[in-house]
Amino acid sequence: MRGVALGAAACFAAACAAGGISAGSGPGGVVYTPAAASAAASTATAYPAAAWPQFDQNAARTGLAVGLRAAGALTTAWTAHLNGAVYGQPLVVGGEVIAATEDDTVYALSRATGKTVWSTRVGTPVPESALHGCGDIFPLGITGTPIYDRSDGLIYAVAETTGYHHVLFGLSVTNGAVKVRRDLDLPSSANQPAYNQQRPALAIDRGRVYAAFGGLAGDCGAYLGSVVGVALNGKGPLVSWHTPTTREGAVWGTAGPVAGPDGVLWVASGNGAAGPGDPYDGSDSVTSLSQTLRRLEYFAPASWADDNAHDLDLGSTQPVRASGGSTFVMGKRGIGYLLSSTDFGGIGGERAALPICKAFGAAADTGSIAYEPCSSGGLAAVYLNASKAEIKVLWRGPADGNGSPVLGGGAVWVTSYSDTGGTLYELSTSDGAVRNQIAIGAGLPHFSSLSLGGESAYLGTLNGVVAINGA
Repeated sequence: MRGVALGAAACFAAACAAGGISAGSGPGGVVYTPAAASAAASTATAYPAAAWPQFDQNAARTGLAVGLRAAGALTTAWTAHLNGAVYGQPLVVGGEVIAATEDDTVYALSRATGKTVWSTRVGTPVPESALHGCGDIFPLGITGTPIYDRSDGLIYAVAETTGYHHVLFGLSVTNGAVKVRRDLDLPSSANQPAYNQQRPALAIDRGRVYAAFGGLAGDCGAYLGSVVGVALNGKGPLVSWHTPTTREGAVWGTAGPVAGPDGVLWVASGNGAAGPGDPYDGSDSVTSLSQTLRRLEYFAPASWADDNAHDLDLGSTQPVRASGGSTFVMGKRGIGYLLSSTDFGGIGGERAALPICKAFGAAADTGSIAYEPCSSGGLAAVYLNASKAEIKVLWRGPADGNGSPVLGGGAVWVTSYSDTGGTLYELSTSDGAVRNQIAIGAGLPHFSSLSLGGESAYLGTLNGVVAINGA
């Protein structure tokens, strides 16, 4: 099983390193064929390869790093104090760690020393005083995990800037020069940029970069959960989709869009306007979207109306692309749902369901095992058997291990996060036992996660980045 999972993850990583290009039609009618992908890969050799180019390493969001040595004892390699909190996963590109802060600044740090190689401040973040008493991140700048595209050598990030603008920037991986700038806001009476937050990680697929949006903590003001895409060069028309409700329906899970089979994107959404006695409004769901962001199919629990009424939505995590043509998702209600990857089944269309835990953040997976981020009681290793429509909890991690896990070096990695500090755990894959752990002195953001590369783990903190050796 491990060999199959590692091979699949390597393929995902290779696709990402080539810019996420796959066969199909791209922006402007350009057709990407295997030959075009090969040409792009050749161009990409001018730019550094990445050990961790996007959230959870690859477009399928498996969180699996391949080719690492066996994990061992943990020590702090370096600590970088930056100009703001780092909520996203740091990227590992060539000899550098890329981190984006809530002060609207992107940093390239030396993997060896943590010293700044370059930094670019792309705007002025929105201060707490301008957020209408809403939210829980102050100031509000770059929150979603950026993404690296090797085909053009750019780091893409979305910054919220003064005036409530959500702007996509493409920065040179070499020196941080801004090469792309594009405003992604599509304001309307039901969706006002002042109440939008770009928390999910960015995704790249077939020549476009995609960003997802939810609301501020507290669900203040007029907003609709949405996904927006634009060509990698920032030019041409935007493509977009929003949850088909009259308000809310946030797409806010930290992993962002997940690459499903045949070039589709999967997103999970939060509670919407409809409640008991109302027609279903497309919220509290897992939705499959085409490259142009047309809804193809969806799944919603039979309990969707009660979920909406009590803020128990699926949108707190991302769907997992499991083996055997299946999909797995968990949310705030605490029930895990096993779906068909090619037919989500609509309302109540799951193949199996099991109460597990309230989950927040992002899962990691090997195809047949999903490692889900439980808000209490420790992460859950969940076995999935598509042919038998079976869900089974194999083990639970340390009780305070509430972060979003990743996999590598024969271990499961998870944090315990708090505003004043936390712990990084290295767990056995067989039973979740703690092999090694290390205290992190800096505060860790909600839904804290980490990146792996070489022999180190990299964590975003509330004041910068910490590198841990031994991963």
